[in-house]
This record gives sequence, structure tokens and C-alpha cells, in this order.
Amino acid sequence: MSHPHEPHELLRLHADDNVAVATRPLSAGQVVHCGELTLTLAEEVPLGHKVAVAAIDEGSLVIKYGHPIGIATAAIAPGQHVHSHNLTAGEHRLDAAASSAIPPPPEPLADRTFEGFRRGSGRAGTRNYVAVISTVNCSASVSKSIVTRFDRTALARYENIDGLVAFTHGGGCGMQFGGEVHQTLNRVLGGIARHPNIGAYLLIGLGCEQGTMGYLLDDQRLVQIDGATSAGQRNGRPPVFSLQDCGGTQATLDAGLAQLAELLPRANDVRREPLPLAHLIVGTECGGSDGASGITANPALGVAADMVVAAGGTVILGETPEIFGAEQLLTRRARTPVVAQALLDRLAWWQDYTGRFGVELDNNPSPGNKEGGLTTIYEKALGAVAKGGSTALEAVYQYAEPVTSPGLVVMDTPGYDPVSVTGMVAGGANVVVFTTGRGSCFGCKPTPSLKVATNTPMYERMRDDMDLSAGEILAGRPVAEVGREIFEAIVATASGRPTRSEQLGLGDEEFVPWQPGPVL
Repeated sequence: MSHPHEPHELLRLHADDNVAVATRPLSAGQVVHCGELTLTLAEEVPLGHKVAVAAIDEGSLVIKYGHPIGIATAAIAPGQHVHSHNLTAGEHRLDAAASSAIPPPPEPLADRTFEGFRRGSGRAGTRNYVAVISTVNCSASVSKSIVTRFDRTALARYENIDGLVAFTHGGGCGMQFGGEVHQTLNRVLGGIARHPNIGAYLLIGLGCEQGTMGYLLDDQRLVQIDGATSAGQRNGRPPVFSLQDCGGTQATLDAGLAQLAELLPRANDVRREPLPLAHLIVGTECGGSDGASGITANPALGVAADMVVAAGGTVILGETPEIFGAEQLLTRRARTPVVAQALLDRLAWWQDYTGRFGVELDNNPSPGNKEGGLTTIYEKALGAVAKGGSTALEAVYQYAEPVTSPGLVVMDTPGYDPVSVTGMVAGGANVVVFTTGRGSCFGCKPTPSLKVATNTPMYERMRDDMDLSAGEILAGRPVAEVGREIFEAIVATASGRPTRSEQLGLGDEEFVPWQPGPVL
């Protein structure tokens, strides 16, 4: 995608498009320019919204990014606003063409390092937290209390520890033993315990829950964890406390606080050191998206993603419902037809899953998304997949499954930001880049989250929460230039530079494991 040297009021993203995007708020009756075209607007058009640049018949396809984003529900004249009042998703058309356009590998990006924590498993952390992990909601309050009541002056003595964090959630019981929900939660909790950003941890349970600690320990083999993470293990097992076995709330609090005092000096016994960028696992998320997301921040993040892959690292593209309508862009560059089919299988699962509850995937664009200019799930998806860059798709993972493949991968996560990011972090993401057009305020301990604004007005309004702005792309700044800036910010963040959300102390409440099934 290229931009004119003198940016016009409308930006046409592909030669085949019959709509263009407003690069600024536009007024009814205003004469505007789009390349060689001059149009008079029929009505007011907000920033990020679409304007017809050609006549579109009722029932005809509306094209953006060179792909259909829906069907016109009325005849649309050039200069008219195109949105929910005259555009609907229509039938989903797909030509998967599995592995028909596998791109060549990017030119290697060698000799770049970041300052990280080397773990005994061979992985690398970008932060060093000590965690209290609740196995069930019944032990959530005690788990939080252990963290909040710990002497903060004692914590200040350990310069290599980024903080204490309680991982609490609303599940752990009311589910089929060994069923899908149980296995999913197990992957999440095991992934957090083994995460390279966790230097030490202890587990807190009630004692009679369905998601028993014994099941977690046996299934996830948490005894085989990073050297630093194994601090405090006894008899080959991590510290485990049950409220029922300890004798209640106060006794568990006392035991947990005493255990933390033992864990801290051991977890502190680690230093940052130069490590290859191949250790980076970058989770990507877009939340509070707008019409600029697929034009500015998402493709710029795609440039940064390609650079991470070129350095030997991994990039995770999640939010499976927001791939719906653009999956062909990924299946065509899947490394093998098996990888392509794995993605199609997950999308088929989602269509069945939502159908059981009378929900359509095209209900996905939120009211905020629509206010920002996004009309259909196809339009949102075409912009969302740009976060993954242009390299081959190497693998597809289940939610919170350990990510082991370098390169671009997909993880099956919901679109809801905290649930989606929780899965990617549990899978091993040690940095997250979060693009937002409406202004999401998001953090996700233990992984630092960089927030990239898609437009300048929001960035100026929410500077305290935004790390970077891609809004200048609408004014003609090259996408590749902003992408390189995001890449350098990823490296600096991985090396310890705090993000805005970390400076604000965010990230304790965004741990939200997915429960893809009935609560019994």
C-alpha cells in the first residue's frame, strides 16, 4: 500500500476498491480528492469511515483492500457515506487455495539481541515476576491477599524482581473432569506457571474443586520447569497450599506469606544478559478497532512482525473470530495444506460454536468498532490479519497451547481482548503489541503490552496510555517507517523499558482464562 506525497481527504487502499477511507472528519457538501478523483460529499463522514468512489448498485459487492467486505443494501452514488445503513455482510465466499502462495523466507536479520532473563528450559524472559496462582475461584481472595499483604519494603530489596502478581479467575469448578474446559484451564495455569517471565510461583487451591492441583501438577509436569522457576520446590514439586488442608483462610495466608519470603531471594538470583531475538514470542492483538486500524497500526505492526520473524522469533496472530472473512489470506501462505486445514477447522468450530447459541460471527464488530468506521466482520478481518505481516503461516495452535514453532503462527483465541491475550501469554508470549483505534487501556502481567494508536486524535487524547502512534500514516508517513519504530520498541521493551501500562500499574485484572463450555 502506498500513499500520495500530499495526502488527500480520502485514501483508496487498492486499485479495485469502490470505496475509500476518510483520513480526517469530512463535512456534507465538501469537495474532496482521492487520487485523480474529485467528489462532493453527500453527507458528513467521520474519520476512518468509508465513502463510495464509484457507483455501487444494490446487491453489488463493496470492495475494500481489494476484497469484498459485504453487499450494498441500496444503490450508492459516488460521494455517499458507506456504512451499516447501506452495507451488510452477506454470504461468506471463500477460496482457501491452501498453500498456493507460500512466500519466500525473509532476509535474515542477524546480530540483533535484547537484554533478557535466560531460563533453564532454554527460553528467555522479558520480565521477572513472582506469582501466586489460584487454581479455583474459591481460593482467589486468599491468593490476592497474599500478594497485597506482603511487605512491599521487603520486595524493594530485590532489584531483579519486577513485582508480585496474583493470577485469579472465575473458574476451576463446575466443569466436567478432564473435559474441554478443564483441559483449557489446565493449559492456561500450566502455561503461566512455566512462563519465562515468572521467576517463581506458588499454587493456592481450596481442596475439593474439580480442577484439582494434583491434576494440574500431573498433567502439566510443573516439576520440570525453568531453573529460576523451581525456586522453593520441595520433593520435586512446587509450593502448593490448600485452604482445607492448611486449616482455613488465615492459616493459608500465613503459610503463603512465609513461602513468598523464601521464594524472593531465589527468584532474584538472575540477571539480564544479551540474548538473540529468536527468543522473542510476540503476541498481537487489536482492541477497540476503528476504520484506521487496517490502514495504519495493523499493517505497521505487520512490518514489525516480519522483522521479528526475520530475526528467528515468533509472532502469534490470535482472535480467530476476527479472521473470519480473511482466512484465505492466511491459508494461501500456509506452509503446508495441513496447516491451512487446521485453520479452516478452527473457523468451522467457531461457526458451530456460535450457532449453538444463535449467534452469528458477523455480530462481532462492537458498537465502538462501528462508530469508528468498521461495518462488517469481513472488513474488520481484512484489517486485523495485517498484524501478522507477510511471512508464511507455520502452525496453528489451540488456546493456551505451548508455542514452539518459530515464525508466524495462529493461536485459536476469542476476539475478546483479555481472554485472547491470556491465551497467547499462557502459550509463551513474552511481549504483546496491542493496536487500538478507540483507545483501549490494557496491561497483562507478566508480559509487557505495547499499545499502538491507529489515529492521531486518539493518541493525543490518551497519551498516558499509548506507547506509539501510527496515525501519521494517514498524513503520508510510510507504513514501513512506523513498522520499524514498532520493532525497535519491541526490542527495547523486551530489554526492560517499561510500557505505559506498566508505568500505570495495569495488568493485574486482565488475566481471564477462556471457558469454552457449560458451567455445571
